[in-house]
Amino acid sequence: MKSAVETLNPTRVKLTVEVPFEELKPSLDAAYKQIAQQINVPGFRRGKVPPLVIDRQVGRGAVLDQAVNDVLPQKYMEALQENDLEPLAQPEVELTKLEDNQVLEFTAEVDVKPEITLPDYEGLEAEVEDAEVTDEDFDEQITAMRERFGTLSDVERAAQDGDFVVIDLVATKDGETVEGAEVSGMSYQVGRGGMLDGLDEAITGLSAGEEKVFTSQLVGGDLVGQDVEVTVRISQVQEQELPEYDDEFAQLASEFDTVEELAADVRERLANGKRLEQAAAARDAVLEVLLDKVEIPLPEAMVTSELNARRENIEQQLVMAGMTMEKYLEDEGQTVDEFEADLQRRVSDAVAAQFILDAIAKKDELGIDQQELTQHMLRRAQQSGQDPQEFINHMFEHNHVPELVQEILRGKALASIVESAVIKDASGNVVDLKNLQPDGSIGEPEATDAAETENAEESEESEESEESEEKAEA
Repeated sequence: MKSAVETLNPTRVKLTVEVPFEELKPSLDAAYKQIAQQINVPGFRRGKVPPLVIDRQVGRGAVLDQAVNDVLPQKYMEALQENDLEPLAQPEVELTKLEDNQVLEFTAEVDVKPEITLPDYEGLEAEVEDAEVTDEDFDEQITAMRERFGTLSDVERAAQDGDFVVIDLVATKDGETVEGAEVSGMSYQVGRGGMLDGLDEAITGLSAGEEKVFTSQLVGGDLVGQDVEVTVRISQVQEQELPEYDDEFAQLASEFDTVEELAADVRERLANGKRLEQAAAARDAVLEVLLDKVEIPLPEAMVTSELNARRENIEQQLVMAGMTMEKYLEDEGQTVDEFEADLQRRVSDAVAAQFILDAIAKKDELGIDQQELTQHMLRRAQQSGQDPQEFINHMFEHNHVPELVQEILRGKALASIVESAVIKDASGNVVDLKNLQPDGSIGEPEATDAAETENAEESEESEESEESEEKAEA
């Protein structure tokens, strides 16, 4: 077999493959056997029909077609390996020549991984925000804890921000009730938001037994995004009373006896969370620095496919959250063009990151073992809320395991780059990621590091002792 590669652009090639006819013989023999099992010819047992008879009864062309269909995938893969190409999608194959007993020729256009000249990725420098726990963070956490143990009591006054109200709500369009836009006896906290635009404003100032009509837009159903008339009626106004922040509350809400102990624990947990956020930001920052060091051509089809997938995912999340795209963009302070530009940038960076991390994993000859693969699949199953065994079976049955392997290798490549990087916070302090634990705490240096330090200290002491002895002898 001979193959030649024509580069159409940095991420797309055209393979021309020429296969000598003798290499089709195994596929031709298999095609004759298969056809012999499928036809009935007087005088011959099923499966024992000679090739010459099959040629007369079925036609040599049908046999050739079946043989070619069988051999093409194999020869295509051989051509990829021969030319060290990594395909990114299914090829566009065209049969260009088929001369019986002489030659088979076909072409295959396919998107491939671009060739990347890796920059120096050792010791990259990046900066992240300080992992600081503010008083506002602490107060917010304590307030949330107190609210979990709060009590509600009826009040004879108009509803105000923070109150809990029991409401009946119905939406109408052209005088007719909108199907599915009707609730009764629902508890709602004034100012919480997340339901209908204008609801909080309509409720504020109403007392039990009063109602108000306002115009809003539905976030789901057939009339999503259309103006409807909403009538809301309050049947109960309740004020939330929070427990005092004292030792008694500490004993109620935790295993601690005093608020001082509770406060110390809350601040420690907040600090751990901040460090985990900082670590994630550090990985992003290092990857961004790395991407700035290299130009990576991106396959247009791959980027477009990823863009469409992310748009669909965002739209599904908005539907589940009961929010329209217009409302989302309004809350984010973005126009449609700004949203699309930001999405395009993030997708392009993600695709480029895959390519460069794949290249680094290959260069550094990173690998994985079965335990790592199993643990990764278990985490993925947990994240998606699926039964672990069902998830694993699905991955193997649908040949998704190579994708999971690549995910692990990319993670290893990024981890090695981050580990060698110099990361500082906004205050100039070096961020310790090497000893960061999964819960956000900082662990003790690894035993090897401790041993190296101990050996160094012993060496220094030995040198000092030798110097002292030399001075004494002198």
